[in-house]
Amino acid sequence: ETVGGPLPQLAVFDMDMCVWSPEMYTLNEVPEVAIRGPLGDAGEGVVAVKSGSDTIRLFPGALKVLQDYHNGKYPGMRIAAASSADTPFAVKIARKALTMLEVVPGVTVREVFSMGFDVEGGVENMQIGRTPPLSSNKAKTHFPILKEQTGVAYDQMIFFDDCNWGDHCAIVNEAHGVVTQRTPSGLTLQQWENCLKKFADSKGS
Repeated sequence: ETVGGPLPQLAVFDMDMCVWSPEMYTLNEVPEVAIRGPLGDAGEGVVAVKSGSDTIRLFPGALKVLQDYHNGKYPGMRIAAASSADTPFAVKIARKALTMLEVVPGVTVREVFSMGFDVEGGVENMQIGRTPPLSSNKAKTHFPILKEQTGVAYDQMIFFDDCNWGDHCAIVNEAHGVVTQRTPSGLTLQQWENCLKKFADSKGS
């Protein structure tokens, strides 16, 4: 089952408090321990990972969106990350969690984000951090790099961010015209569908 109306070519996600919780900068250890459980109705897999006494897990809405994407519901669309993780250590934690958490059994979040990209050939669709060439301003660094890396124009992108630490959505929208969606309590399916509708409406369908 696919979606009606024109789809964006690239859906870009902030990670912390949008796709998963908690904020990576609050954590003290690179995750090693995987916690297994039900991945919605997709079967059993890695639903969370432990960082010390803390637990990193996807928001339910984000898991469903990634599962639908993995199952081919959004043909012609690819996904990417624009996350301004505060420290190099927070970035390290995030990148490890990406390779452990699963979307469907046996398929990691990192593998789902890699779909449709020549990652082996050096394409970097996961822009995570704020050390150069990245910064805390996603409009100035993350998005120009994503445009260059993916070849997708700004008017073919959508962007999701919790915006609880600054209105990244407004900044990116004003700078580049990207259709954006705030996710103040973590991505929900309703917010995802709302943004797809806003994108389709912007294309006059």
